[in-house]
This record gives sequence, C-alpha cells and structure tokens, in this order.
Amino acid sequence: MPLKNGTIAKILGMKKHLARLFCFVLCLGWAWAMPVAETWAFTTEQQLLNDAWRVVNQAYVDGSFNHQNWWKLREKVLKQPLPDRTATYESIRQMLASLEDPFTRLLLPAQYRSLQTSTAGELTGVGLQISVSTDTGHLEVIAPIEGSPAAIAGLQPGDQILAIDDISTASLTLDEAAEHMRGPRGSTVLLQVQPQDRPDQVKTVSLKRDRIEINPVRGEIRKTENGKPFGYIRLSQFNANATKQMKEAIQKLEAQHVEGYVLDLRNNPGGLLQAGIEVADFWLDAGPIVYTVDRHGVLGSFEASGPALTHAPLVVLVNRGTASASEILAGALQDTGRAKLIGERTFGKGAIQSLFDLSDGSGLAVTVATYETPNHRNINKVGIQPDLAVAAENLDLNTFATLQDRQYLAAITSLTETQVATGASSS
Repeated sequence: MPLKNGTIAKILGMKKHLARLFCFVLCLGWAWAMPVAETWAFTTEQQLLNDAWRVVNQAYVDGSFNHQNWWKLREKVLKQPLPDRTATYESIRQMLASLEDPFTRLLLPAQYRSLQTSTAGELTGVGLQISVSTDTGHLEVIAPIEGSPAAIAGLQPGDQILAIDDISTASLTLDEAAEHMRGPRGSTVLLQVQPQDRPDQVKTVSLKRDRIEINPVRGEIRKTENGKPFGYIRLSQFNANATKQMKEAIQKLEAQHVEGYVLDLRNNPGGLLQAGIEVADFWLDAGPIVYTVDRHGVLGSFEASGPALTHAPLVVLVNRGTASASEILAGALQDTGRAKLIGERTFGKGAIQSLFDLSDGSGLAVTVATYETPNHRNINKVGIQPDLAVAAENLDLNTFATLQDRQYLAAITSLTETQVATGASSS
C-alpha cells in the first residue's frame, strides 16, 4: 500500500508538527547521512545508487536488513562498474533483492509514474493486481480490477501467470511484469495462465488493453429475506477516489433508511493506507483502527475520530483476494465487534510500503512498517479468518453478488438474523 514520503513520519510515531521536517530531510536525499566530501567524489551513477542505499538504510522496517551488513553491502555495490544507467538500475535491483522482500523494489521512471497514476484512480492496461507467491515463487493474481479486461476474461485470485507475450514471468520482476501488461488502449497482450482451481491445466488468455477508470465504490438498496431494505456496497480498491465515494454511498443509503449493510471487500487488493483508515472511520465511533510497528519496535496507531456515519448492522464479505488496506479495514471491523466477516481467509499482506523519489524520476517502494489489527494480530502471510467460512463455488463476474453467489446469500442470511435479534431486544 504505497504512501508518499510525508506519511512515513506518522507511521514512525512522530508528532504531527515534525512531519514536514522529516519530509524535508527525506527530500534532501538524506544529506545528513554522509560527509559532503565523499558525496562530491561520486560519479552520477554512484550517487544514484548511493541515494537508493540511503533510503533503505533510513526507512526499511528490518533493522538487520535480512541479517546482513548493510554498510558492507554498500561498499561492495559502489565498487562495481557502473558505465550507464542500465547498469546502475541492475545494481540497485541486486542490492534490494538481498532483502528478500518482493514489496521493496525499484520503480523505473515509467513504472513510477504509472503507479502514481493508478493510485490516483485511472490506468491503461488489463486491470490486474499481482504479487509473487510465497509458496511457488510464481507471479500470482491478487485480484482483477472490477470491470477490467482481466475481470471480464474470468481471471481469479490465486491464478498463476506463467508468461506474458511469450516472456517467462520467472525472468521478470514484479514491476517489469506489470509494465509488460500495460500498453496503449486497444493493443493486445497474451497471458499464459495456470488457474488456481485447475493447477493441472495451462491456458492462453488474450486481453485487449483498455483505459480503466477506477471508480471503486458501488452502492445500492437491496432486501433481506424478511423484506427489510439493506445497503449493498461494493468497494473494489482503495485509491484516491475511495474515501469520497464511500462517504457519499453511505449517506445516500442512510437517507433512504436502510436497516443494515453488506460491505463487499472480495477481490479488493488494497491501495492507499490513508484511504483504508478513512473508510474504517466511517463505520467506527472511536478506538484504534490499526497499529503500526516500525524497525525499532515502536508502536504507533491510527484512531477512529467518530462519530460513525451509521450504526446499522454490518456484514463484510472477504476472500483470498482481500488484501492489504482492505485487510486493515476488515480486521478493524472484526476486532471491534462492529461487523461479522463472511467468506474465505484473506490474502495476508501485513506490511506497509512508502514511495520515495529518486533524482532521475525513478523511485523506490520500501517496506517501512508492519501493522497489527486492534487486537494486536499480525496477519502477514496468515490472513484474517472470517467469522463464518463459506467457500466460493464457480464464482465469476456474472454471478458476483447475485442469488448464485453462496457467500453473498450467507451475508443476507446473517444480516436478516441480526435484524431480527435487534428488533426482539428493543421491543
């Protein structure tokens, strides 16, 4: 879940009035970390490499740097020949690879701009959120973006992508793979896919790239089994539009006097941490939303400011495509007793990344903290177990949140039972 440089100040537990100063130090390129004379001796390529090393040295969540001498590694990489920018990028990648953290990575200028654009709410490509499987090491689908070419083609969370246009993904970094899937609107890309539910099969999927405007919130009135109106809200991603659209959806449904909500976070791969916190704030009166833990073990927290926009009963739908910021939201609602979670165990991404600019327009995504739910659960690589486990069977774009969707039907049943219990206790 990418953050801008200033946000890390809050994550590391610093007081609000220090945040600008901390960002200023970051933007200066960590100027206090080295003697000026040594900086002057660097070539342009060495300086870029050293700047990347400094960012990680100051911000990375693991102070042991994967149990290695980070200063000694700096000496080693700076002695390597750096004849051009390509060689410098490769040295930075090798340095970051030693951390064995797929989420801490170099973003080339085009990739960096594309990531910033996608979190702003639009992109051009096939609409896939991807990761590297910790079990297989293969490229894995976290979730397709709703309405995207990938979603329409039926790609599912857990599907393995073996090749992109005949290029093996085993030879690509996470961001290189994403870059290969992006391209001009109307152009075609071929993906070799091993379905999660049919691991003995491999299929080739042809996708036509499109401009994807990510309007992440869809809200509408539906009825429970006892005929009571409830609000169904589908939240597909935490981008820059999510907070405003969620607030508007809740307020509109409240004005229509709904008696409960189903919040659908299935296949929501996350996004901006701040958006996840703000959306949680809409459902909670007070108390912690998430705890953050930095490299020194310092505990910070984000708290609900209250009052909640609604106190109506709430059921949340989750699955293995529910990841990152959506797990922060689901964990907060579950731990506080605000909502019942139904579906499948979530993805399990409990690490927070921040974005850092480099001088040539490239950037670094660096894991700066881990997070815990309000009950101090660390869900990294574990996920969140729903209160009621319901497996999805043959669920695709056309049956999502319909009467053929077992998870959705279980949510309606749960909401009906809650409404009946609430009515009985208040009569």
